[in-house]
Amino acid sequence: MADKEATVYIIDVGHSMSQKHHGRTQSDLDWAMNYVWDKITTTMSLDRKTTLQGVIGLRTDDSENDLASNDDSFEHISVFQEIGQILMPDLTRLQNLIVPSKATEGDDISALVIAIQMILEKCKKLKYIRKIVLVTSGRGAVDTDSVTEICDQIKEMGIQLVIIGVDFDDPDYEYKEEGKDPVKAETESALKAIADICDGTFGTLVQAVEELGQPRKKSTRPVALFKGQLTLGDPGNKYGNTLSIDVERYPRIMVRKPPSSSKFVVRKEGEEATGSSTTMMPDFDGDEEEAGFDNVRAGRIYEVEDASVLGGKRTVPFEELAKGYEYGRTAVPISESDWNLTRLETKAGLEIVGFIPNDNFDRQMLMSQSCVIVAQKGNSKAAMALSSFIHALYELQSYAIARLVTKDDKPPLLVLLAPSIESDGEWECLIDAQLPFAEDVRSYRFAPLDKVVTVSGKELKEHRNLPNDDLKKAMSTYVDSMDLTAYGVEEEDGEEYAKMEDIYAPTLHYIDQAIRWRAAHPTGTVPPAADILTKYSRPPSSLLKSTRKQLDRLIKAADVKKVPPQTKSRKRKAENIKPISDLDIQSLLKTNNKGKPVHVSPENPISSFKQALQLTEDPNGIADAASQFGTIIENHVKASFGGMNDERAIEEMRMFREEMEDYEEFGRWNEWMKEFKRKLLGEELAGDRTEFWYRVRTERLGLLEETEDSPGRGGATKEEAAAFLSGR
Repeated sequence: MADKEATVYIIDVGHSMSQKHHGRTQSDLDWAMNYVWDKITTTMSLDRKTTLQGVIGLRTDDSENDLASNDDSFEHISVFQEIGQILMPDLTRLQNLIVPSKATEGDDISALVIAIQMILEKCKKLKYIRKIVLVTSGRGAVDTDSVTEICDQIKEMGIQLVIIGVDFDDPDYEYKEEGKDPVKAETESALKAIADICDGTFGTLVQAVEELGQPRKKSTRPVALFKGQLTLGDPGNKYGNTLSIDVERYPRIMVRKPPSSSKFVVRKEGEEATGSSTTMMPDFDGDEEEAGFDNVRAGRIYEVEDASVLGGKRTVPFEELAKGYEYGRTAVPISESDWNLTRLETKAGLEIVGFIPNDNFDRQMLMSQSCVIVAQKGNSKAAMALSSFIHALYELQSYAIARLVTKDDKPPLLVLLAPSIESDGEWECLIDAQLPFAEDVRSYRFAPLDKVVTVSGKELKEHRNLPNDDLKKAMSTYVDSMDLTAYGVEEEDGEEYAKMEDIYAPTLHYIDQAIRWRAAHPTGTVPPAADILTKYSRPPSSLLKSTRKQLDRLIKAADVKKVPPQTKSRKRKAENIKPISDLDIQSLLKTNNKGKPVHVSPENPISSFKQALQLTEDPNGIADAASQFGTIIENHVKASFGGMNDERAIEEMRMFREEMEDYEEFGRWNEWMKEFKRKLLGEELAGDRTEFWYRVRTERLGLLEETEDSPGRGGATKEEAAAFLSGR
């Protein structure tokens, strides 16, 4: 179970926070709230009711706290949010409350007292991780009379104190504000002394904002994937010469996937909530009315053709469905009673099959995440036995092959067991990874790259496709110069470049960043990914600059030339090539066919359609040929029983689209395609053709888009083309 947490944020909203300093485009408050919103939304994304947060406003116009009526030092401090789980409605309300005020007074230390009282009332003496975060400009005077008592109470309650100041000096970060106001300097000094006494954190907002792009690693608790016995030999052997060790298996490497999105609909005014909200909006316990969102629930119905019912289709309950397997063009049904026939009966266990030397194993055979196998917790006998087994494999430089069944009746896996002993000897385990079966191996063979063999079997030493010695030497030099293992390491204790712990998944963390940003900023553009996420997606600029000479030599040795951009052929503008005899066959054919209507044969539509386009220059003739060919495609779809004509129709559509694009007849294709989609989804082509429409979408046979080279040809916009294929 996750630890309980209670965090109180104290935010300075005084009049001075509305100002801009040191060339920043944001006010001090907006700049500071980048840090606060990021912390609050990160906690919200955990969606745990045990992570509580509260917000206090410092130097506010009002004095909304329980202590203000008895003591003037607590004036201009307001509790914006009591300690509790912050949800999206609370976040929206806080955004409306946290705005610059007109107040210039308000004591930072008094705000700390109110935060301590809030934590004491909520957490009492229960086990909580307590934390107070003070974000201030330090431009208000502070009363330091009771600092010692306050610090003692913070330490006694185990509260983590974090003080972040706008443009505060930080020698460790090498930041110093020039021309600091005397009042701010005095307040900053007092707050730093409090942080030092409480063993807290004191820093500048400059560093805090810059580190927002630093990815946050998610700590996970170990969950065993297998608990059982590692056996060598037959456990049922009556002679008892079987090795059995109680072990547990945990993941070592596992892909962390980005959060998945959910579909929702904005509730109209007057509608009642039908379910809980989406991401970052869990059950609101009655606050769903404020959220204004409803989950979208997917439903599925099963229908069979039945001429005896209205509409020709009858709905079948899910309970009446039977499972089966495709067998050619038919299906082989399997009843529930026979379903066990398709299931291999297995028992959970990890059985050693044999051993192989390290040198005989090919690393490309690993096909899964890696896991660690350790002895059963609290079992010293198993720990001793497994340690002996690990050291035996390590000393003999061998791996073990084992058969793994994680649960009863689960499919068996073949895994490799490799010993792992840390240098200090304090950690020993087996690392396992899945091995392929014979059916999993893809033994593809390709032509060799280092030799050319002629048809007669002769091996050529020199060929235009074979690199010469100069090219090999230039390539070897360039590869050595781009070596990253020594990049940036000038001394023996230099820092390694691109360490594993510094390389983060860009997509994963950018999605997290975008979700947090959008939660706090419903409008506006999401900022680009942090530099640390894209740092290792390209070579270092200094390394590219230093290896420019080697690259130029490689380009010269390889005789690299820039390929001109490929231009699409425009058949309408192409010049006809005449033979040496000056007898233009195409012209004669066109003359003989002048005035005759074009004809596209249904028996050989593709060839006859292409020929019809070549024999006519009249736009009406092109339109007539396109109309005939479109009708042929529709007829093929109509006659497609069980998908027998689908491939033929798709190929005809692909050729139709290419020809219309080459002839710059964008509008003609788009008009036909829109009408074809209407007939297809309107069941005007002999029934339900949604599967064929899915094929059209997967083949990307959508509308032709207008290009810069061909304006005014009836092409669709990029948005229209995308919408055409995305919707029904």
